[in-house]
Amino acid sequence: MDVSDILAAQAEKHKAIAVEKEIPLDVDAGFLAVTDPNPIEKESYDENVEEYLQSTARDGVQVLLSALFSLPTTSSPDGPLAQLPPPTTTLPRAKPLPKPKPPTKWEKFARAKGIQKTRKDKKEWDEEKQEWVNRWGWKGKNKEEETQWLSEVPANADVDYDPTKKARDERKARVAKNERQHLQNLARAQASGAERKQRKADIDRTLATTRVSTASMGKYDKKLDGEKKLREVKRKFEPTEVSADVEKKNNLALLAKIGNVPAKRSKHEGNDAAINVRKAVRFASKGEGGVALARRAEGKAARGKAGRRK
Repeated sequence: MDVSDILAAQAEKHKAIAVEKEIPLDVDAGFLAVTDPNPIEKESYDENVEEYLQSTARDGVQVLLSALFSLPTTSSPDGPLAQLPPPTTTLPRAKPLPKPKPPTKWEKFARAKGIQKTRKDKKEWDEEKQEWVNRWGWKGKNKEEETQWLSEVPANADVDYDPTKKARDERKARVAKNERQHLQNLARAQASGAERKQRKADIDRTLATTRVSTASMGKYDKKLDGEKKLREVKRKFEPTEVSADVEKKNNLALLAKIGNVPAKRSKHEGNDAAINVRKAVRFASKGEGGVALARRAEGKAARGKAGRRK
């Protein structure tokens, strides 16, 4: 009996799933990844790029499947499932590791007092009903006072005293208090880091502004603990003795600011060139001092008209 054909067919079948490489492929079953460290064959790559890429991808997938079928499996309604091992490839992180959250006020207190955190069960034993009931939520133990058919009323209670409403209000107040403390913990955690530095910088800037708002520029103000020394602002005083040209220039600049008088005038302009007719009319309506200025402006306007007639 000749079985050579059967052996050849069996060998051909195993050859289809065998991958022979000079350098073994790196398989990371945890990430379902395969790395091929073999160099690229330039001749095969240049001859047909698509065929070379497909052949390389086929070898990698075949090696990965062979590794998966060698893993231990567990049965499930959908069929056998392979248990992937932990990954061995170290991947770089796009962002740094998150910083640990700062402890809350209760965590600090519990650490100082040595209080251990214990998780309460959702169910609680009720002695009256002789059964396990919910600790909170629908028909919870925390709402037992609201559902009692008999409640004690204080002797000094009002006429419209409602024990059910009081118990409900107290429970809602406790819930609101817990929520408020939760928000305070979140705000305290967010205030750490960059936000805390920014808030400190804003406080320092505001303090510096208030320091220089006094007449002494903060020189005689009381210093706070840890306050930075502010840079002193020196006042600039003009010399008491100046030349006539400088004094004239300063006076003309002052007049220009007060009465909108031009600081520089040409040589051909006389004293009448500094008269503003509109201002003179406004001054005339305010008092006798402006009357002379208004008449002077009217005379200037008349002389201008006579000159144009000539």
